[in-house]
Amino acid sequence: MKHHPWTGGFVNEALGVRITSDSAALLPVEDLVGLALRRNPRRAHLLVSRVLAKHVPTEPALVLAAGELLGALAGAALGSAVQEAVLRGVAGELAAVLEGSAESGDGTGTNGTGRHSAPRSPRARLQYAREQLWELPISHSDVITIGYAETATGLGRLVADMLGSYYIHSTRHAAAGAVAYGAFEEAHSHATSHRLLPVDPSVLNTPAPVVLVDDELSTGATVINTITELHAAAAHPLYVVASLIDLRSDADRARFDALAEELGCSIRVVALGTGSIELGEDILSRAEQLIGRLSGSPAAAGADAAKPGADVEPASGTEASAAAPGPGTVTVLDYSGAAPGLRSDRFGNRAGISSEYLGTLPDALPGAVSAESLALVAARISAALPASAGPVLVLGCEEFIHVPLTIANALAEALPGTPVRFSTTTRSPIVPIDRPDYAIANAVDFTSHDVTEDGPGPRHAYNVGPRRAAGSPDAETGFGSIVLLPEPGTDPASITGPGSVTEALRAVTAAVVVVLLAAEVPAAEAWDAPVQTPAAVPLTGPEFGSYASEDVTWLLKDLRDAQLEAPTAEREAAIQSGGANYAESLPMEYLPSAQYQDLYEEALRRSAPRVASAVGTVTELALAARNREPVLVSLARAGTPIGILMRRWAQRMHGLDLPHYTMSIVRGVGMDETALRYLARTYSPERILFVDGWTGKGAITRELTAALDRFEATDGVRFSADLAVLADPGHSVELFGTREDYLIPSACLNSTVSGLVSRTVFNKDLIAPHDFHGAKFYAHLAGADVSRDFLTAIEQHFEEVRPEAEAAAVKLAAADRTPTWVGWQAVERLSEEYGIHNVNLVKPGVGETTRVLLRRVPWKVLVHPGALEDVAHVLLLAEQRGVPVEEVPDLPFSCVGLIHPRFTAGAVGADGRAVAAAGAVAGASAGAGAGAAPGADA
Repeated sequence: MKHHPWTGGFVNEALGVRITSDSAALLPVEDLVGLALRRNPRRAHLLVSRVLAKHVPTEPALVLAAGELLGALAGAALGSAVQEAVLRGVAGELAAVLEGSAESGDGTGTNGTGRHSAPRSPRARLQYAREQLWELPISHSDVITIGYAETATGLGRLVADMLGSYYIHSTRHAAAGAVAYGAFEEAHSHATSHRLLPVDPSVLNTPAPVVLVDDELSTGATVINTITELHAAAAHPLYVVASLIDLRSDADRARFDALAEELGCSIRVVALGTGSIELGEDILSRAEQLIGRLSGSPAAAGADAAKPGADVEPASGTEASAAAPGPGTVTVLDYSGAAPGLRSDRFGNRAGISSEYLGTLPDALPGAVSAESLALVAARISAALPASAGPVLVLGCEEFIHVPLTIANALAEALPGTPVRFSTTTRSPIVPIDRPDYAIANAVDFTSHDVTEDGPGPRHAYNVGPRRAAGSPDAETGFGSIVLLPEPGTDPASITGPGSVTEALRAVTAAVVVVLLAAEVPAAEAWDAPVQTPAAVPLTGPEFGSYASEDVTWLLKDLRDAQLEAPTAEREAAIQSGGANYAESLPMEYLPSAQYQDLYEEALRRSAPRVASAVGTVTELALAARNREPVLVSLARAGTPIGILMRRWAQRMHGLDLPHYTMSIVRGVGMDETALRYLARTYSPERILFVDGWTGKGAITRELTAALDRFEATDGVRFSADLAVLADPGHSVELFGTREDYLIPSACLNSTVSGLVSRTVFNKDLIAPHDFHGAKFYAHLAGADVSRDFLTAIEQHFEEVRPEAEAAAVKLAAADRTPTWVGWQAVERLSEEYGIHNVNLVKPGVGETTRVLLRRVPWKVLVHPGALEDVAHVLLLAEQRGVPVEEVPDLPFSCVGLIHPRFTAGAVGADGRAVAAAGAVAGASAGAGAGAAPGADA
């Protein structure tokens, strides 16, 4: 645990990240944290705490002492009479341990108050420091303490224990029946959304002081979001913000003062270490370049590695940390049937301290383990460890920190001759580099097993393997045994098998002991709140759609069992008579004919490089428009494959893992407001970027803008109306890959190129106010599905078109891309020239014309003579449906489809065949691509 060299030295030198500590602080910031590199487009660096045990295995008593010292500071801020000399004396004990001076000698010293300190062994010194804190006159049972998920859930409990207060931590877990009190954003985090799930929300609705606990304050933005949200629900006169370190700038501190004045409350901040941090300019791009260099050098893992800033090789995955000659053993201690179970602090619990057993908690306090139970669990873990256990690591999981920490402390007492350390798993992606001046030496990666709101994903554990850096002053041989404590109630099957946490840990230790604990989960009816409608649940493949789950999340309701299909003639009559919206039903969904399928394949072969280049261009513009961290939200259906391709470009070319959703927009109805609310509570609105396939006259652009204006008026959340499209022949958007009107092959087909998902449905008989708009999953068409093949055909050209795409993006970025709305102007002219007098019946562009032929009653098709080869599929569809084709030399689009302007049940096309042909050749025409064409409906 020696302090030198500082584990922030590498990042300090390589990126110029500099930390300056305030001389008046209890502890220097450099004692409390090191530095590492994040794999996160929102923040380049990570402050790695040395007293939190989130990423660095730590003596459990040190974690307990640091948290309780922070609790004492919070108590003082709440009005308790606490002598500063005691606080500084305790801080001195922690500093001695952190600097390594507590590891040598057996003399005694004083703690600054004249009283003798404990002998100079770390655990004894820390125990003595804790006892000084327990004697302080601190009692605030009327206070609400809130910890932040996931990092500070255990720290928050330690603060609440010192105060004797009610405690709840925010969560990303999904709990059946839970009613969220509120939610707030942590913008820089890898996973940003937090929720509060109190069983008894009345506790939060009182005017009690609130203590907010986090591990670090960099800007304070998350705290500002939280206070704003809490104060809107119930005004609190005092907020105390307790953090291990506070590195806010003067401007950030002024924002706290301004918020307090605005809300008419007090905001006080306490921290163990205070100071400032300098990041330098362009740190995100410089960090990305550094990480790129790190992966290219083969020989820099030791203490004599390349100097800071030079190429070094990051350790990654289990291979970099392999400690055991073969996989270790796994032993399961199953107490999941025990009663009573542990009730998570995420539901709200009363906290408090008892010095009966090293400061742990009595049975009367929920969410805690009694002294007797701790001793029993520690004894049984000790018995399950191999005789030569070596150093032991106790590993909590994500939000489950406090109980594993107290068990680790009890195990350290039970094994006095064996080093015991504590840390937890995390979702934070960090670059490991094995060198003594860097905080994260190695990593193991595995799949998640907790049930969280954002679904499954990768998880990590850091510094669990051996350090290989030669001469490292804190070099270790790794852990001989690892004790894993997953969230109580965890299904054992979720933590075993390929890709699981136990498999990852077996690769770096000789023995894994899993402790399964029972959970007390409040029943759905236990939440003391008005009955609320269930939240809409996003859908992913393979349960819905044929795309991989990582490609897209569907903000749609599954309507696969609803009878929605109607003959084209009946639908058109209802739509044009005003009796129904086109989105209330679906056209019949058919397989394409063999001839049409061949035409699609040929179009894809010819167009794939062109499409790939446009994907690259629009993605580069999108990344620049959203600070390299857009949340892509495609408009179903035309936008869905384009959004996936943009996501894959960002991942393949830049290593960015962008979230991608697809949602519904309906002309005349607007955007799915349930989906917008989901996005608003999950991400910062400024990150959202809407995506579509193409523009025609620009109707969807206008619908999007109007819908977002209405949403801001009703919900107070503003999303940007920026729309990114592959092709913008209508000149109605600023983010596009091209403005040429050429064939995008995905426009040729329908569900079979769009994940086997129908056009979206808004039918009030099926869609409740809290539901997403709906769609059908045509699983029975799987044999004809080319959705993934289409993506592969485009993606395989990414590398070859990258220079062209990037150059085009640079050129467009410097150009005037102001929309001129030439598409809308052309449609107005054609509507009058052809006597239609309704712009909604004029569909310009290849994609829109295709959709007219596939799911409406077409009247005529207008084609530019120079585009005949590019619109071969349109000509085939027109021939099959008996629709006349006119060549128009001055047409500003490749083609335009005209819907029959005076439709009735007896009306037919100009040659008397349109409707009759539609019924006669339904299998080959109305569904030349399985039903409704992909795309947002314009």
